[in-house]
Amino acid sequence: MVISMTGFGRGRKESSAFSVNVEIKSVNHRFSEMNIRMPRQLLKIEDKIKKKLSEHIRRGRVEVYVGVEGEGIVTRKVHIDWKLVEEYYQIINEVQNKYGIAGNISLQDLLNQTDLLHIEESEAGNEEIEKLVLTAAEEAVILLKQMRMAEGEELKKDLLAISSQLEVNVFELQKYAPLVVHSFKERLTKRMQEFVNGQVDETRILTEVAVFADKADINEEITRLKSHIQQFLQTLHDHEPIGRKLDFIVQEMNREANTIGSKANDSNIAKTVVEIKSLLEKLKEQVQNIE
Repeated sequence: MVISMTGFGRGRKESSAFSVNVEIKSVNHRFSEMNIRMPRQLLKIEDKIKKKLSEHIRRGRVEVYVGVEGEGIVTRKVHIDWKLVEEYYQIINEVQNKYGIAGNISLQDLLNQTDLLHIEESEAGNEEIEKLVLTAAEEAVILLKQMRMAEGEELKKDLLAISSQLEVNVFELQKYAPLVVHSFKERLTKRMQEFVNGQVDETRILTEVAVFADKADINEEITRLKSHIQQFLQTLHDHEPIGRKLDFIVQEMNREANTIGSKANDSNIAKTVVEIKSLLEKLKEQVQNIE
């Protein structure tokens, strides 16, 4: 099945106290990579979120954004260092008595000392929030997968069209292949006649033609190229991630095309190989978008 690696999904869940938004987007990547951004108090459920996403996403770079709104997400408490407050108070009194400084010690004087108190934030997990996040994440990833599948169907249409054109060009190669040796024999015979005044050594010609035919034979490459195309088409219907496999098949087709181009000394074949390589480049670009 052709599934794109590009997609977007959003999930939103609410309760009487909280509102949770989860956004997921994915792009092309050689492997599976997930990055999750969310409030610190929810970090303990990061693995649960990744596990849920992995049920739907097998490959691609995935970015997840989790937003939580509501009261009570973070609990704050004020802590006072009573021992330090006592020392401040005693020292201020001692300074006043020693130097005869008039005035009263006010509460504001003590509160202005920032080291006497501090606010502690408690990030204890909340089961209600965690449940909302996981539910919203599942909703978002399902929408993401639907978009990836829809785009995958469009990719499949394009891949089938390119593959069909490839088959036409391979048929052209098959048609030109036998003519290469025949054309070489005619050219060789004509040149030998020019050099020896019409006297031709048929045995030598046949030997030269046989050597050339062995070097220029592209039938094996054509057979393998046809086989790769069929394997490519069959892979499009596999019910598992196929991107890497398709990429490998395209590389093999490109290898055969290069070999054909280097072996066949013929302008028609060279022109057809150029067209095949152009089509393979298009296949490669599209395959890199597939999961």
